[in-house]
Amino acid sequence: MPLEPHLHQRPLKVAVLGPVAWRTPPRHYGPWELVTSLLTEGLVARGLDVTLFATLDSVTAATLDGICPNGYAEDPGLDGRVWEAMHIAYAFERSGEFDLVHSHLDWLPLAFSAHCRAPLLTTVHGFSGRGIVPAYARAKSSYVSISDADRAPELDYVATIHHGIDLTELPYAPEGGTGLVAFGRIHPDKGTAEAIDIAHRANLPLTICGIVQDESYFIERVRPHIDGDRVRYLGSVGPKDRAEILGDSLALLHPISFDEPFGLSLVEAMACGTPVVAFRRGSMPEVVDDGVTGFLVHTVEEAVRAVGAAGTLDRAACRKHVEERFGVDRMVDEYVRVYRDIAATELSPW
Repeated sequence: MPLEPHLHQRPLKVAVLGPVAWRTPPRHYGPWELVTSLLTEGLVARGLDVTLFATLDSVTAATLDGICPNGYAEDPGLDGRVWEAMHIAYAFERSGEFDLVHSHLDWLPLAFSAHCRAPLLTTVHGFSGRGIVPAYARAKSSYVSISDADRAPELDYVATIHHGIDLTELPYAPEGGTGLVAFGRIHPDKGTAEAIDIAHRANLPLTICGIVQDESYFIERVRPHIDGDRVRYLGSVGPKDRAEILGDSLALLHPISFDEPFGLSLVEAMACGTPVVAFRRGSMPEVVDDGVTGFLVHTVEEAVRAVGAAGTLDRAACRKHVEERFGVDRMVDEYVRVYRDIAATELSPW
């Protein structure tokens, strides 16, 4: 049988292990699936031999493989615990066919990393709690953080790679609008109720977009304020509507109550020219240039004052900030460099 060519003589064969809660790319909500899709398509465009393990209704230029028919979050007939485990087992069974496996899932693949027959790279999209850290600390995997703020001291990281977005899907809106927008899952972590309070105190209308992740919170703290006028709730919106809503806003409110690992909605808003008013927690200082592309605050009162000054910020500077720092090409290039480093140390030269 002919010998397989060395890595430097052929494209690197990469398995991208995507999440299966939603389709890749997502129709509406699904930040991990969105990043997985943008990276996968960028890798294919650069000539890598990529197989995407995702739901079978996913759309990609890579080779699509998997066993989960569609996103378990979209189908009440699918048990997410079962299908995610089978999804990982299937991909790891094929892992010996690849030069590298790049996981975008949570902790579960790490529990079975000894069964992965290729070098494993894991992008840590965020820790759901300290209880899952041992799975990372014990696993045989390299790690990428999505912000410097979201690093666990127990882990060694090969890089921090901020997410990138497709700027063609988020056109610059130089005029903006007069209302505010809150974009993200409806949950206490995201501060949806605080966003309503800020908008009320600022005497400005608020548009809320996102899935309801905490039903009781929505019923008790959010729904009573929705009147279709001063407070509108549009549910989860897709890419086309997202760009229009973000671009037609004075500012994005992001009064989070947790240390957010990144915050895609902030970058998407700034890409449209819309500045951000966010609580200074987690990765926010890495994403927002305080006083240039938005304001980082600590309280609702400070947020109200910041909203009053948001109209003085240069929307073109917001767009430029994203073009320079958060484009998808930059993200893909940085991951390719990591792949090469791993290939040079764990495989033969590439």
